[in-house]
Amino acid sequence: MARIRILSDQVANQIAAGEVIERPAAVVKELVENALDAGATRIEVEFRHGGKSHLRVEDNGAGMSGDDALLALERHATSKLVEARDLDHIGTFGFRGEALPSIASVTRFTLQTRARGQDEGVEIFVDGGVLKHKHEHGMAPGTRILADHIFNSVPARRKFMRTDATESSHIVQCVRLYATANPSVAFRLLEDGREIFSSPKDSTLIDRVAAIWGARLKNELIALRGAQDGDLKLSGLLGKPGVARAGKSETVIFVNGRPVDCRALTYALLEGYHGRLPKGAYPPAFLFFEADPARIDVNVHPAKREIRLKDEFRIRNFITNAVATALGGAP
Repeated sequence: MARIRILSDQVANQIAAGEVIERPAAVVKELVENALDAGATRIEVEFRHGGKSHLRVEDNGAGMSGDDALLALERHATSKLVEARDLDHIGTFGFRGEALPSIASVTRFTLQTRARGQDEGVEIFVDGGVLKHKHEHGMAPGTRILADHIFNSVPARRKFMRTDATESSHIVQCVRLYATANPSVAFRLLEDGREIFSSPKDSTLIDRVAAIWGARLKNELIALRGAQDGDLKLSGLLGKPGVARAGKSETVIFVNGRPVDCRALTYALLEGYHGRLPKGAYPPAFLFFEADPARIDVNVHPAKREIRLKDEFRIRNFITNAVATALGGAP
């Protein structure tokens, strides 16, 4: 039997990457979340070949000092938590401190950043988890991250990626979600040098959805305005009765600003449409659900895709009734 040994940091990060970084879109998700947490008002995402050969996420957020930039590449380094009880009141996207070291361990990773108030920035280059250089870098305040040749250092993972078209669709969907959820932030998405969409900041929700998801939606959606029951709040846009989709890519629910995949909430939405949709169809919907963070456990999955509701029955009833009431007054 082989002796027990401690894994090297490089191998440990590559294992962690298997939990956090499943595909190029997961890299984009983590970097966009970091940009939002940094207070960015402008985020630009660019990718090539489905994100396999090149990803760039650039923002005008707070940026980092050279020391903090190096520390951010260590596992479990985070500015979001101090004590375990902070998990009950999470108000940020990233908090695990695994994203950057995981991404850097499986890509050719360049981090360029400059903190507000500092005269110059810093560039750090990591190749497959190995630090290659750190030097001064001139740039505007903010952060620019390049992640090239994903999984080149882990060929066994690379062969499980899908076609460029499939990986591209996941990236586009990811950026659409965060652009929709953050109207105070201007987003721009480019694929192979071609602009997919550009969403100006502070636009109305219906205009923003039309810019990001397609102009046809302007005539297919109605507003759900300010339903509330104690700390539970719901607002957004609903497909008019009879407007249906075969899939649920346009059925989007945000929980405290975070796009999530939650069967209980999707089921509650569909219950509100009872009798108004063909069987097996989904409505276009862009709903924003808010609740006390203590009711929502976002620490269920390493990639934070799933949530657990601590008062599921009450939340489901609230959403179903709010949706049914809004649709009842639809033309």
